[in-house]
Amino acid sequence: MFGAFLPLTLVFASSAFAQIESSRAELPPAPSTQRQSAALAAEAAAPPQRQQSPQPPLQSPAQATPKGTPLPASRPVPGVTQVTLDQAIELALANNPNLMATRKQVDQGVAQEVTANLRPNPVLSGDSQFLPIFNPSQFTTDTLNALTQFDVGVGYLFERGRKRQNRLQAARDATTVTRLQALDAERTLAFNVAQQFVNALLAKSNLAFATEDLNSFQQTVNISEERYKLGDISEGDFLKIKLQLLQFQTDVAQARVAKAQALINLRQLTGYDSVPRGYDVAGDLEYLPLTARLEDLQAKALEQRADLRAARQGITAARSQVSLARANAKQDLTLSTSFAHVSGSSSSSWFFNIPLPVFNRNQGEISRTLFAVDQSQFAATSAEGGVIADVSNAWESASSNEDIVKLYTSGYVRQAQESRDISNYAYKAGAATLLDLLDAERSYRATQLAYRLALSAYMISMEQLKQAVGTRSLP
Repeated sequence: MFGAFLPLTLVFASSAFAQIESSRAELPPAPSTQRQSAALAAEAAAPPQRQQSPQPPLQSPAQATPKGTPLPASRPVPGVTQVTLDQAIELALANNPNLMATRKQVDQGVAQEVTANLRPNPVLSGDSQFLPIFNPSQFTTDTLNALTQFDVGVGYLFERGRKRQNRLQAARDATTVTRLQALDAERTLAFNVAQQFVNALLAKSNLAFATEDLNSFQQTVNISEERYKLGDISEGDFLKIKLQLLQFQTDVAQARVAKAQALINLRQLTGYDSVPRGYDVAGDLEYLPLTARLEDLQAKALEQRADLRAARQGITAARSQVSLARANAKQDLTLSTSFAHVSGSSSSSWFFNIPLPVFNRNQGEISRTLFAVDQSQFAATSAEGGVIADVSNAWESASSNEDIVKLYTSGYVRQAQESRDISNYAYKAGAATLLDLLDAERSYRATQLAYRLALSAYMISMEQLKQAVGTRSLP
Protein backbone atom coordinates (compact mmCIF):
# COMPACT_ATOMS: atom_id res chain seq x y z
CA MET A 1 0.00 0.00 0.00
CA PHE A 2 2.82 2.42 0.90
CA GLY A 3 4.63 1.62 -2.34
CA ALA A 4 1.57 2.38 -4.39
CA PHE A 5 1.02 5.77 -2.77
CA LEU A 6 4.67 6.89 -2.71
CA PRO A 7 4.76 8.66 -6.13
CA LEU A 8 1.40 10.20 -5.47
CA THR A 9 2.57 11.43 -2.04
CA LEU A 10 5.57 13.21 -3.56
CA VAL A 11 3.41 14.91 -6.15
CA PHE A 12 0.91 16.14 -3.57
CA ALA A 13 3.71 17.21 -1.19
CA SER A 14 5.35 19.36 -3.87
CA SER A 15 2.04 20.86 -4.83
CA ALA A 16 1.11 21.54 -1.20
CA PHE A 17 4.45 23.25 -0.48
CA ALA A 18 4.06 25.55 -3.49
CA GLN A 19 0.47 26.40 -2.60
CA ILE A 20 1.36 27.08 1.05
CA GLU A 21 4.13 29.50 0.05
CA SER A 22 1.73 31.23 -2.35
CA SER A 23 -0.96 31.57 0.31
CA ARG A 24 1.50 33.05 2.81
CA ALA A 25 2.46 35.75 0.33
CA GLU A 26 -1.14 36.66 -0.56
CA LEU A 27 -3.31 35.99 2.48
CA PRO A 28 -3.46 37.78 5.84
CA PRO A 29 -1.46 36.09 8.61
CA ALA A 30 -4.49 35.44 10.86
CA PRO A 31 -7.63 34.19 8.98
CA SER A 32 -10.91 33.98 10.84
CA THR A 33 -12.58 30.76 11.89
CA GLN A 34 -15.27 31.08 9.18
CA ARG A 35 -12.66 31.32 6.43
CA GLN A 36 -10.81 28.32 7.86
CA SER A 37 -13.99 26.23 7.87
CA ALA A 38 -14.78 27.23 4.31
CA ALA A 39 -11.28 26.34 3.13
CA LEU A 40 -11.39 22.94 4.84
CA ALA A 41 -14.79 22.15 3.37
CA ALA A 42 -13.45 22.99 -0.07
CA GLU A 43 -10.47 20.69 0.50
CA ALA A 44 -12.78 17.84 1.42
CA ALA A 45 -14.67 18.21 -1.84
CA ALA A 46 -11.75 18.75 -4.21
CA PRO A 47 -8.10 19.87 -4.17
CA PRO A 48 -8.20 23.65 -3.70
CA GLN A 49 -6.45 26.18 -5.86
CA ARG A 50 -5.10 27.94 -2.78
CA GLN A 51 -4.00 26.14 0.38
CA GLN A 52 -4.88 27.87 3.63
CA SER A 53 -3.50 26.47 6.88
CA PRO A 54 -6.05 25.76 9.62
CA GLN A 55 -3.77 27.63 12.06
CA PRO A 56 -1.93 30.86 11.23
CA PRO A 57 1.78 30.19 10.94
CA LEU A 58 3.95 31.31 13.85
CA GLN A 59 6.55 33.26 11.90
CA SER A 60 9.81 33.85 13.68
CA PRO A 61 11.29 37.32 14.09
CA ALA A 62 14.24 36.41 11.89
CA GLN A 63 11.99 35.02 9.16
CA ALA A 64 9.23 37.52 8.50
CA THR A 65 9.33 40.38 10.99
CA PRO A 66 11.96 42.59 12.60
CA LYS A 67 13.67 41.42 15.76
CA GLY A 68 11.62 41.92 18.87
CA THR A 69 8.26 40.94 17.34
CA PRO A 70 6.29 39.08 20.04
CA LEU A 71 4.62 35.74 19.63
CA PRO A 72 0.91 35.88 18.81
CA ALA A 73 -1.26 35.49 21.90
CA SER A 74 -4.94 35.39 22.72
CA ARG A 75 -6.91 38.62 22.40
CA PRO A 76 -7.60 40.63 25.55
CA VAL A 77 -10.88 39.77 27.23
CA PRO A 78 -13.19 42.79 27.71
CA GLY A 79 -13.55 43.83 31.33
CA VAL A 80 -10.36 42.10 32.45
CA THR A 81 -7.58 44.27 33.86
CA GLN A 82 -4.41 44.00 31.80
CA VAL A 83 -1.22 44.45 33.85
CA THR A 84 2.09 45.19 32.18
CA LEU A 85 5.47 44.18 33.56
CA ASP A 86 6.31 47.71 34.70
CA GLN A 87 2.92 48.05 36.38
CA ALA A 88 3.36 44.70 38.13
CA ILE A 89 6.74 45.79 39.51
CA GLU A 90 5.31 49.13 40.68
CA LEU A 91 2.42 47.36 42.40
CA ALA A 92 4.82 44.95 44.12
CA LEU A 93 7.09 47.76 45.31
CA ALA A 94 4.07 49.55 46.75
CA ASN A 95 2.09 46.63 48.22
CA ASN A 96 4.33 43.61 48.86
CA PRO A 97 4.07 42.81 52.60
CA ASN A 98 7.58 41.42 52.92
CA LEU A 99 9.09 44.53 51.35
CA MET A 100 6.97 46.77 53.57
CA ALA A 101 8.23 44.86 56.61
CA THR A 102 11.82 45.38 55.44
CA ARG A 103 11.23 49.10 55.01
CA LYS A 104 10.05 49.31 58.61
CA GLN A 105 13.62 48.51 59.62
CA VAL A 106 14.63 51.83 58.09
CA ASP A 107 12.01 53.60 60.21
CA GLN A 108 13.38 51.83 63.26
CA GLY A 109 16.86 53.08 62.37
CA VAL A 110 15.59 56.66 62.11
CA ALA A 111 14.00 56.28 65.55
CA GLN A 112 17.32 55.00 66.90
CA GLU A 113 18.96 58.16 65.57
CA VAL A 114 16.60 60.19 67.75
CA THR A 115 17.54 58.06 70.75
CA ALA A 116 21.26 58.39 70.02
CA ASN A 117 21.01 62.19 69.86
CA LEU A 118 19.32 62.57 73.25
CA ARG A 119 21.19 64.35 76.03
CA PRO A 120 21.33 62.98 79.62
CA ASN A 121 18.51 64.05 81.91
CA PRO A 122 19.29 66.22 84.93
CA VAL A 123 18.88 64.58 88.34
CA LEU A 124 16.78 66.19 91.06
CA SER A 125 17.45 65.03 94.62
CA GLY A 126 16.06 65.89 98.04
CA ASP A 127 16.09 64.61 101.63
CA SER A 128 14.88 65.48 105.10
CA GLN A 129 16.63 64.32 108.30
CA PHE A 130 15.89 64.37 112.04
CA LEU A 131 12.13 64.36 111.66
CA PRO A 132 10.33 63.59 114.98
CA ILE A 133 8.24 60.83 113.46
CA PHE A 134 7.96 58.90 116.73
CA ASN A 135 7.14 62.06 118.73
CA PRO A 136 4.22 63.65 116.90
CA SER A 137 3.83 66.27 119.59
CA GLN A 138 7.18 67.81 118.57
CA PHE A 139 5.98 68.54 115.03
CA THR A 140 6.06 72.28 115.59
CA THR A 141 7.49 75.14 113.58
CA ASP A 142 10.24 75.80 116.07
CA THR A 143 11.31 72.16 116.21
CA LEU A 144 11.39 71.78 112.44
CA ASN A 145 13.32 75.02 112.06
CA ALA A 146 15.84 74.33 114.81
CA LEU A 147 16.47 70.57 114.61
CA THR A 148 15.33 69.18 111.25
CA GLN A 149 17.63 69.19 108.22
CA PHE A 150 16.27 69.75 104.68
CA ASP A 151 18.36 69.25 101.48
CA VAL A 152 17.37 69.91 97.85
CA GLY A 153 19.82 69.46 94.97
CA VAL A 154 20.15 69.05 91.22
CA GLY A 155 22.88 67.30 89.25
CA TYR A 156 23.83 66.81 85.61
CA LEU A 157 26.09 64.36 83.77
CA PHE A 158 28.44 66.05 81.33
CA GLU A 159 29.45 63.63 78.56
CA ARG A 160 33.04 63.93 77.43
CA GLY A 161 34.70 62.83 74.20
CA ARG A 162 31.77 63.94 71.99
CA LYS A 163 29.84 60.80 72.88
CA ARG A 164 26.49 62.14 71.70
CA GLN A 165 27.84 63.23 68.32
CA ASN A 166 29.54 59.87 67.81
CA ARG A 167 26.40 57.98 68.84
CA LEU A 168 24.37 59.98 66.34
CA GLN A 169 26.86 59.41 63.52
CA ALA A 170 27.02 55.68 64.24
CA ALA A 171 23.22 55.48 64.20
CA ARG A 172 23.02 57.43 60.93
CA ASP A 173 25.59 55.15 59.28
CA ALA A 174 23.68 52.08 60.48
CA THR A 175 20.45 53.52 59.07
CA THR A 176 22.15 54.13 55.74
CA VAL A 177 23.20 50.48 55.61
CA THR A 178 19.64 49.42 56.42
CA ARG A 179 18.25 51.72 53.75
CA LEU A 180 20.59 50.23 51.11
CA GLN A 181 19.59 46.75 52.21
CA ALA A 182 15.96 47.73 51.70
CA LEU A 183 16.85 48.91 48.18
CA ASP A 184 18.50 45.56 47.57
CA ALA A 185 15.29 43.87 48.70
CA GLU A 186 13.47 45.94 46.07
CA ARG A 187 15.95 44.72 43.45
CA THR A 188 15.31 41.10 44.41
CA LEU A 189 11.55 41.60 44.47
CA ALA A 190 11.59 43.22 41.02
CA PHE A 191 13.37 40.17 39.62
CA ASN A 192 10.93 37.78 41.28
CA VAL A 193 8.00 39.70 39.84
CA ALA A 194 9.57 39.80 36.38
CA GLN A 195 10.34 36.09 36.50
CA GLN A 196 6.79 35.23 37.53
CA PHE A 197 5.44 37.64 34.92
CA VAL A 198 7.38 35.83 32.17
CA ASN A 199 6.03 32.53 33.48
CA ALA A 200 2.54 33.97 33.17
CA LEU A 201 3.29 35.11 29.62
CA LEU A 202 4.54 31.60 28.80
CA ALA A 203 1.40 30.03 30.23
CA LYS A 204 -0.74 32.53 28.35
CA SER A 205 1.06 31.80 25.07
CA ASN A 206 0.86 28.03 25.61
CA LEU A 207 -2.87 28.28 26.30
CA ALA A 208 -3.46 30.31 23.14
CA PHE A 209 -1.41 27.86 21.09
CA ALA A 210 -3.09 24.81 22.63
CA THR A 211 -6.53 26.29 21.94
CA GLU A 212 -5.68 27.08 18.31
CA ASP A 213 -4.10 23.67 17.83
CA LEU A 214 -7.19 21.99 19.29
CA ASN A 215 -9.49 23.91 16.97
CA SER A 216 -7.30 23.06 13.99
CA PHE A 217 -7.17 19.36 14.81
CA GLN A 218 -10.90 19.32 15.52
CA GLN A 219 -11.45 20.38 11.92
CA THR A 220 -9.16 17.55 10.84
CA VAL A 221 -11.30 15.16 12.87
CA ASN A 222 -14.46 16.49 11.23
CA ILE A 223 -13.01 16.04 7.75
CA SER A 224 -11.78 12.56 8.65
CA GLU A 225 -15.28 11.68 9.82
CA GLU A 226 -16.67 12.69 6.43
CA ARG A 227 -14.00 10.64 4.70
CA TYR A 228 -14.81 7.67 6.93
CA LYS A 229 -18.50 7.93 6.00
CA LEU A 230 -17.51 8.01 2.34
CA GLY A 231 -15.26 5.00 2.81
CA ASP A 232 -11.97 6.79 2.06
CA ILE A 233 -10.38 5.76 5.37
CA SER A 234 -10.84 2.77 7.63
CA GLU A 235 -12.62 2.81 10.95
CA GLY A 236 -9.32 2.06 12.73
CA ASP A 237 -7.65 5.17 11.28
CA PHE A 238 -10.65 7.30 12.19
CA LEU A 239 -10.60 6.05 15.79
CA LYS A 240 -6.87 6.77 16.05
CA ILE A 241 -7.51 10.35 14.98
CA LYS A 242 -10.29 10.76 17.53
CA LEU A 243 -8.04 9.34 20.26
CA GLN A 244 -5.31 11.79 19.26
CA LEU A 245 -7.80 14.57 19.92
CA LEU A 246 -7.57 13.69 23.62
CA GLN A 247 -3.97 14.89 23.70
CA PHE A 248 -4.96 18.29 22.36
CA GLN A 249 -7.80 18.59 24.86
CA THR A 250 -5.41 17.62 27.67
CA ASP A 251 -2.93 20.26 26.51
CA VAL A 252 -5.63 22.93 26.75
CA ALA A 253 -6.64 21.86 30.26
CA GLN A 254 -3.05 21.77 31.49
CA ALA A 255 -2.26 25.13 29.90
CA ARG A 256 -5.33 26.69 31.54
CA VAL A 257 -4.27 25.43 34.98
CA ALA A 258 -0.68 26.59 34.43
CA LYS A 259 -1.86 30.08 33.52
CA ALA A 260 -4.17 30.30 36.54
CA GLN A 261 -1.37 29.23 38.89
CA ALA A 262 1.10 31.67 37.34
CA LEU A 263 -1.36 34.55 37.78
CA ILE A 264 -2.01 33.55 41.40
CA ASN A 265 1.72 33.49 42.16
CA LEU A 266 2.18 36.86 40.49
CA ARG A 267 -0.72 38.30 42.46
CA GLN A 268 0.90 37.12 45.68
CA LEU A 269 4.01 39.16 44.85
CA THR A 270 2.11 42.29 43.82
CA GLY A 271 -0.32 42.07 46.75
CA TYR A 272 -3.69 40.37 46.53
CA ASP A 273 -5.63 43.59 46.95
CA SER A 274 -3.67 45.48 44.30
CA VAL A 275 -5.22 43.65 41.32
CA PRO A 276 -8.68 42.13 40.77
CA ARG A 277 -9.20 38.40 40.77
CA GLY A 278 -9.83 38.13 37.05
CA TYR A 279 -6.81 40.15 35.94
CA ASP A 280 -4.46 39.13 33.14
CA VAL A 281 -0.94 39.97 32.01
CA ALA A 282 -0.42 42.27 29.06
CA GLY A 283 2.29 41.54 26.52
CA ASP A 284 3.74 38.57 24.68
CA LEU A 285 6.85 36.46 24.61
CA GLU A 286 9.37 38.32 22.51
CA TYR A 287 13.02 38.28 21.61
CA LEU A 288 15.09 41.42 22.11
CA PRO A 289 18.75 40.95 21.22
CA LEU A 290 21.46 41.33 23.85
CA THR A 291 23.70 44.19 22.72
CA ALA A 292 25.54 45.24 25.89
CA ARG A 293 29.14 44.20 26.46
CA LEU A 294 30.07 42.22 29.54
CA GLU A 295 32.69 44.77 30.66
CA ASP A 296 30.17 47.62 30.52
CA LEU A 297 27.65 45.65 32.53
CA GLN A 298 30.21 44.77 35.18
CA ALA A 299 31.31 48.38 35.50
CA LYS A 300 27.73 49.56 35.89
CA ALA A 301 26.98 46.82 38.43
CA LEU A 302 29.89 48.00 40.60
CA GLU A 303 28.20 51.39 40.72
CA GLN A 304 24.53 50.38 40.93
CA ARG A 305 24.24 47.26 43.06
CA ALA A 306 22.58 48.18 46.35
CA ASP A 307 24.02 45.21 48.24
CA LEU A 308 27.56 46.20 47.23
CA ARG A 309 26.88 49.79 48.27
CA ALA A 310 25.57 48.47 51.60
CA ALA A 311 28.74 46.43 52.07
CA ARG A 312 30.89 49.47 51.35
CA GLN A 313 28.78 51.59 53.68
CA GLY A 314 29.33 48.89 56.28
CA ILE A 315 32.98 49.91 56.40
CA THR A 316 31.98 53.46 57.23
CA ALA A 317 29.53 52.22 59.85
CA ALA A 318 32.24 50.04 61.41
CA ARG A 319 34.61 52.99 61.61
CA SER A 320 31.87 55.01 63.30
CA GLN A 321 31.67 52.29 65.92
CA VAL A 322 35.41 52.62 66.51
CA SER A 323 35.03 56.35 67.07
CA LEU A 324 32.15 55.72 69.44
CA ALA A 325 34.13 53.11 71.38
CA ARG A 326 37.02 55.53 71.79
CA ALA A 327 34.63 58.26 72.89
CA ASN A 328 33.11 55.91 75.47
CA ALA A 329 36.57 55.45 76.90
CA LYS A 330 36.46 59.07 78.08
CA GLN A 331 35.14 59.33 81.65
CA ASP A 332 32.08 61.50 82.18
CA LEU A 333 31.88 64.25 84.78
CA THR A 334 28.90 64.57 87.13
CA LEU A 335 28.31 68.03 88.64
CA SER A 336 25.63 68.74 91.22
CA THR A 337 24.60 71.48 93.64
CA SER A 338 22.32 71.41 96.68
CA PHE A 339 20.57 73.74 99.11
CA ALA A 340 20.54 72.71 102.80
CA HIS A 341 18.62 74.09 105.79
CA VAL A 342 20.01 72.87 109.15
CA SER A 343 19.43 74.20 112.68
CA GLY A 344 17.84 77.38 111.54
CA SER A 345 20.53 78.25 108.98
CA SER A 346 20.69 77.72 105.22
CA SER A 347 23.69 76.81 103.06
CA SER A 348 24.63 75.72 99.55
CA SER A 349 26.98 72.92 98.47
CA TRP A 350 28.65 71.92 95.20
CA PHE A 351 29.79 68.41 94.25
CA PHE A 352 31.50 66.76 91.34
CA ASN A 353 32.72 63.24 90.63
CA ILE A 354 34.52 61.53 87.79
CA PRO A 355 35.68 57.89 87.55
CA LEU A 356 39.42 57.31 87.39
CA PRO A 357 40.31 55.23 84.28
CA VAL A 358 42.70 52.94 86.07
CA PHE A 359 41.44 49.56 84.93
CA ASN A 360 38.50 50.02 82.54
CA ARG A 361 39.46 52.18 79.59
CA ASN A 362 37.04 50.43 77.20
CA GLN A 363 40.01 48.77 75.58
CA GLY A 364 38.09 45.56 74.83
CA GLU A 365 35.34 47.33 72.87
CA ILE A 366 37.89 49.43 70.98
CA SER A 367 39.75 46.30 69.95
CA ARG A 368 36.51 44.57 68.91
CA THR A 369 35.40 47.46 66.72
CA LEU A 370 38.81 47.57 65.02
CA PHE A 371 38.42 43.91 64.12
CA ALA A 372 34.90 44.70 62.90
CA VAL A 373 36.38 47.24 60.47
CA ASP A 374 38.66 44.57 59.03
CA GLN A 375 35.70 42.21 58.77
CA SER A 376 33.61 44.79 56.92
CA GLN A 377 36.46 45.42 54.48
CA PHE A 378 36.74 41.73 53.70
CA ALA A 379 32.95 41.54 53.34
CA ALA A 380 32.98 44.45 50.87
CA THR A 381 35.73 42.78 48.84
CA SER A 382 33.76 39.55 48.80
CA ALA A 383 30.60 41.40 47.76
CA GLU A 384 32.47 43.06 44.91
CA GLY A 385 33.66 39.69 43.65
CA GLY A 386 30.14 38.33 44.00
CA VAL A 387 28.77 41.16 41.86
CA ILE A 388 31.30 40.45 39.12
CA ALA A 389 30.45 36.74 39.25
CA ASP A 390 26.70 37.39 39.20
CA VAL A 391 26.94 39.61 36.13
CA SER A 392 29.23 37.14 34.34
CA ASN A 393 26.95 34.19 35.07
CA ALA A 394 23.83 36.09 34.03
CA TRP A 395 25.49 37.34 30.86
CA GLU A 396 26.63 33.83 29.90
CA SER A 397 23.16 32.46 30.57
CA ALA A 398 21.53 35.17 28.47
CA SER A 399 24.02 34.62 25.62
CA SER A 400 23.44 30.86 25.66
CA ASN A 401 19.65 31.22 25.69
CA GLU A 402 19.90 33.77 22.90
CA ASP A 403 21.80 31.26 20.77
CA ILE A 404 19.07 28.70 21.38
CA VAL A 405 16.37 31.16 20.35
CA LYS A 406 18.31 31.98 17.20
CA LEU A 407 18.42 28.28 16.33
CA TYR A 408 14.64 28.16 16.34
CA THR A 409 14.24 31.43 14.46
CA SER A 410 16.80 30.39 11.84
CA GLY A 411 14.35 27.94 10.28
CA TYR A 412 13.30 25.16 12.62
CA VAL A 413 10.01 26.82 13.54
CA ARG A 414 9.18 27.51 9.90
CA GLN A 415 10.17 24.00 8.84
CA ALA A 416 7.97 22.44 11.50
CA GLN A 417 5.07 24.58 10.29
CA GLU A 418 5.64 23.63 6.67
CA SER A 419 5.99 19.94 7.50
CA ARG A 420 2.69 19.98 9.38
CA ASP A 421 0.92 21.86 6.57
CA ILE A 422 2.22 19.50 3.89
CA SER A 423 1.26 16.38 5.82
CA ASN A 424 -2.14 17.82 6.62
CA TYR A 425 -2.88 18.70 3.01
CA ALA A 426 -1.54 15.39 1.69
CA TYR A 427 -3.59 13.40 4.22
CA LYS A 428 -6.79 15.24 3.35
CA ALA A 429 -6.12 14.51 -0.30
CA GLY A 430 -5.49 10.84 0.45
CA ALA A 431 -1.81 10.92 -0.48
CA ALA A 432 -0.36 10.50 3.04
CA THR A 433 -0.87 7.96 5.79
CA LEU A 434 -2.31 8.57 9.21
CA LEU A 435 1.08 7.95 10.78
CA ASP A 436 2.59 10.71 8.65
CA LEU A 437 -0.09 13.16 9.80
CA LEU A 438 0.18 12.32 13.50
CA ASP A 439 3.96 12.40 13.42
CA ALA A 440 3.94 15.83 11.76
CA GLU A 441 1.44 17.10 14.32
CA ARG A 442 3.56 15.86 17.23
CA SER A 443 6.72 17.40 15.77
CA TYR A 444 4.97 20.70 15.14
CA ARG A 445 3.51 20.85 18.65
CA ALA A 446 6.81 19.89 20.30
CA THR A 447 8.73 22.49 18.28
CA GLN A 448 6.27 25.26 19.07
CA LEU A 449 6.26 24.50 22.79
CA ALA A 450 10.05 24.25 22.87
CA TYR A 451 10.32 27.55 21.01
CA ARG A 452 8.07 29.28 23.54
CA LEU A 453 10.02 27.73 26.40
CA ALA A 454 13.29 28.96 24.88
CA LEU A 455 11.87 32.47 24.54
CA SER A 456 10.72 32.50 28.16
CA ALA A 457 14.10 31.19 29.33
CA TYR A 458 15.84 33.97 27.40
CA MET A 459 13.53 36.63 28.82
CA ILE A 460 14.09 35.34 32.37
CA SER A 461 17.86 35.31 31.82
CA MET A 462 17.63 38.92 30.66
CA GLU A 463 15.71 39.78 33.84
CA GLN A 464 18.38 37.97 35.83
CA LEU A 465 21.01 40.06 34.06
CA LYS A 466 19.14 43.23 35.02
CA GLN A 467 19.04 42.03 38.61
CA ALA A 468 22.76 41.25 38.56
CA VAL A 469 23.57 44.72 37.19
CA GLY A 470 21.18 46.37 39.64
CA THR A 471 19.16 48.40 37.15
CA ARG A 472 16.13 47.91 34.91
CA SER A 473 17.85 49.80 32.08
CA LEU A 474 20.76 47.94 30.56
CA PRO A 475 23.36 49.93 28.60
